[in-house]
Amino acid sequence: MRAPLSSVDRPVRSAPVSAALQASPADNLRGTLLMILSMAAFTCNDAVMKTVTQSLPLYESVAIRGAMVLALMLAVARAQGGLRLRVPRRDLGPLLLRSSADVVSTLLYLLALRQMALADLSAIMQALPLAVTLTAALFFGERLGWRRLLAIGVGFVGVMLILRPGTGAFDVWSVLALAAMLLIVLRDMATRLFSVGVGSSTVAFYAALTVMLSGFVMAGSEAWRMPSGGEFALLLLSAAFLAVGYLTAVATMRVGEISFVAPFRYTSLVWAILLGLLVFGDWPDLWTWAGSALVVGAGIYTILRERKVGGTS
Repeated sequence: MRAPLSSVDRPVRSAPVSAALQASPADNLRGTLLMILSMAAFTCNDAVMKTVTQSLPLYESVAIRGAMVLALMLAVARAQGGLRLRVPRRDLGPLLLRSSADVVSTLLYLLALRQMALADLSAIMQALPLAVTLTAALFFGERLGWRRLLAIGVGFVGVMLILRPGTGAFDVWSVLALAAMLLIVLRDMATRLFSVGVGSSTVAFYAALTVMLSGFVMAGSEAWRMPSGGEFALLLLSAAFLAVGYLTAVATMRVGEISFVAPFRYTSLVWAILLGLLVFGDWPDLWTWAGSALVVGAGIYTILRERKVGGTS
């Protein structure tokens, strides 16, 4: 779904913490603006795909948009000096796991997106950083103090308020959205298994390639038709938003202090609410507002707490 595109020579693992500590106020401001732009671009992509898939078959849309995104990624990689497609044998397993999780999460996310309000789906996805933090602690031994563990619990309570199991609000589309989020967690954890020499652009390229191919394969179950001029323009617009989102997501990791910039990731919920209202006429109900407040609040607290203690408790 949202796999960052990076420089050819940049490894998958993050930069040393010491580099982030040297950020100036101006760098933090630029990083913040880039993060806001990145979240806006990704959310606009969601809105466009929700619009176009109301008329154009879903898997056909995935295939065509995927081809467009792949072409843009190749153009960017060429401008950066080329793309290294060779992956060491020991990294083939993590690559297969990550790409598979990316494909299935993308398809489930788009299936849910066609039926759910944009703000509701976005609110569920805001729990992703909390889920990644908990999973990293469980499977990679990262230290997690009781305060952050409590914040994660509060965040998941917020997700339950949004989903409301046992009520009419909890339907198959909610289940698909939740499954998509969990698969994104698996995707992100698989990324940590790569050796340092595997560049982010290589991983992102294979993810985009497998998503595109899955669209062509699954399109056989639909009645494929030629997109209208308007639908083709929307798919091109979606691909452009994705490209901007990829590039700015990478830039945020290179400009400013990550712990300062990261909380602005939650502006995606603001964009989702605005676009949902303006484009689709959807307005979140009270439960979604309350759940979103818990999820976002817990996420921001977790980030700030990690910044305070240096990620040690």
